[in-house]
Amino acid sequence: MENKKFDVIIIGGSYSGLSAGMSLGRSLRNVLIIDNGKPCNRQTPHSHNFVTHDGKTPGEIANLAKKDVEKYNTVRFYNGTVIKTVKITGGFRIETSSGEKFHAKKLILASGVKDVMPDIPGFAECWGISVIHCPYCHGYEVKNEITGILSNGEMAYEFSKLIFNLTKNLTLFTNGKAVLTNEQTEKLKQNKIMLNEDEIEEIKHENGSIQKIIFKNGKEVSLQALYAKIPFEQNLNVSDDLGCELTEQGFIKVDMMQKTNVPGVFACGDNVTMMRSVANAVAQGNFAGAVVNKELADEEF
Repeated sequence: MENKKFDVIIIGGSYSGLSAGMSLGRSLRNVLIIDNGKPCNRQTPHSHNFVTHDGKTPGEIANLAKKDVEKYNTVRFYNGTVIKTVKITGGFRIETSSGEKFHAKKLILASGVKDVMPDIPGFAECWGISVIHCPYCHGYEVKNEITGILSNGEMAYEFSKLIFNLTKNLTLFTNGKAVLTNEQTEKLKQNKIMLNEDEIEEIKHENGSIQKIIFKNGKEVSLQALYAKIPFEQNLNVSDDLGCELTEQGFIKVDMMQKTNVPGVFACGDNVTMMRSVANAVAQGNFAGAVVNKELADEEF
């Protein structure tokens, strides 16, 4: 790649990044999309709740999107991992793990997040298959099944309300002493949602399909689906490198225009919201691309 200077560099070439790339490509902007091919949903067999693509694999949707974006000859792609982002005069310098350096006037962070798996054997193998994070993405497919929720506290209580709409055969696993209020515990009991405070030893499964939970006290519970809320990390160290502000939950803080607190830096997709879905990522990316183009147009006019 001879040209190292671009109007916009998009870090992350999944749904949000590709959507932003299309918006900018159609505006004749010189764009580079950098991606390492490791989306967080790569283990998920099917993606849902995105009209026209409901039930397709995540990879199939991403490949179709990339083919669409490749039609715009002002958009380039680079397969690699960004290790450093630097604010410089007139824009930004992006450094990759292979030593390549690129420059851009504007920067869109569509870099996603990395899920931090709990130290429970079998959990990671089931993640995105039968251990799931989102009732909107996967809930319909496991409706009325024997279902569990792995969570505790306020998040566990609120999540129970959503899942209770999809199945009445529901157990809340707190993996240790519950920190629910008395009122919350009573409400779960009234709705016949079982509460299990036993510590989990492992998750038994077959090729990612959960069979049962085995506890440290030797007890077992059979399950067909398990919802889990787990921690995450940003894939990019944007708070230290660029000075991007994060929310209390660890997301990149953006305004209604997808702007971060750093002038010229925008963010969209899973790294800015708890609503982690393909449809939402596509919408945010499309809007971010339009906003960036408008900002460039204002500056150039």
